[in-house]
Amino acid sequence: MRGWVLIATVLVVAGCGGEADDDEDSAGASGEMILATTTSTVDSGLLDTLLPAYEKTSDCSVKALGLGSGEALELGSQGNADVLLSHSPEAEKEFMAAGDGSRRDPVMHNDFVVVGPSNDPADIVESASAADALARIADSASTFVSRADESGTNAKELDLWAEAGVTPGGDWYEETGQGMGETLTITSQLQGYTLTDRGTYLATEGLDLEVLTQGSKDLLNFYHVIVVDHAGTNQACAEEFADWLLNPETQQLIGTSGVEEFGRQLFVPDATD
Repeated sequence: MRGWVLIATVLVVAGCGGEADDDEDSAGASGEMILATTTSTVDSGLLDTLLPAYEKTSDCSVKALGLGSGEALELGSQGNADVLLSHSPEAEKEFMAAGDGSRRDPVMHNDFVVVGPSNDPADIVESASAADALARIADSASTFVSRADESGTNAKELDLWAEAGVTPGGDWYEETGQGMGETLTITSQLQGYTLTDRGTYLATEGLDLEVLTQGSKDLLNFYHVIVVDHAGTNQACAEEFADWLLNPETQQLIGTSGVEEFGRQLFVPDATD
């Protein structure tokens, strides 16, 4: 487990830890802040870069929970997280429309890829798009492994199946209910296919899988920071953290994360002036 993040699939959180005392300066940002974020920011190592850098500049401390985006948004809607970093745009828009967030800002993007065995039994390397790749997998009844965890990746996968005109199911469709790293490991063991963010694929060791479909517009993966708007949350720290993510120095840090370790950029900064 990475040192800065608690990874969990089922959480019960009894309130956020950073509510300021009434006699404290309301403008001051201090105390513990709960960040609910996606497993991809954990598994790729991005949070190991960002959180220590943030805490050096702040009186706020961060307790980070690595979840699927659906679980992260649910925690936010219950007021059990202070700030969210997720990649499920439609669910995020519903969250904001319900009045659960005070702001939502673009932070970065990376891309999804479809990975599979080197012999590529479904011949997806010739696919024109990710939806075409999934259609080929279904037509050949080749093993596909789904996270099936209401994460942003799972939401993207289901969108792609719909675009392909396929309702996945049957013996060839495996559901893990796990995060991306665990799902990649299971996919490798089964020599099947799965949809993954590129960063987690690169960061997960021991995989016998290759990137077979990539680069189409339907594989872009956008991340937003959301400040939760609920009584009792540490909005001062959440606002400060959101602003910090968007400042030029942090955006540069995001853009260089993984370059030294993997030889390529894992996340593209999206914040603008």
